Amino acid sequence: MVNKSFLHPQELETYYIIPTIRRYLALYMKERGLKQKDIAHILGINTATISQYKSEKRAHKITFNEDIIKETQKAAQRIKDRLSYLKETQHLLDIIRDTEFICQIHKQYSEVPEGCNIKEIGCHTKKGK
Repeated sequence: MVNKSFLHPQELETYYIIPTIRRYLALYMKERGLKQKDIAHILGINTATISQYKSEKRAHKITFNEDIIKETQKAAQRIKDRLSYLKETQHLLDIIRDTEFICQIHKQYSEVPEGCNIKEIGCHTKKGK
């Protein structure tokens, strides 16, 4: 999507992480037995997008680690509507920041300034870390 250049962590979230979260959630919601059109409505996407998620034509560049996958599966269970979808997405973003998984993605897709430290830059969510 974007050439490797200097990106802010928030840009990584927009271009790579949120689409990947959406992909995992859609697939887990489908496994849960929800209809594709209902999933699409909740996630604010087209039904064709879910097919592209399944065939790895979209949002497949990042693979979450086992802990984030487990949290994503739990989140998919809690999603009932758009409001709960937003809440669960924010929860997953917090986990990605707090576990410093965002740093791995940052190094993979962006030039990272020398001496970059998640706690000094403010990419984490827990205060006082």
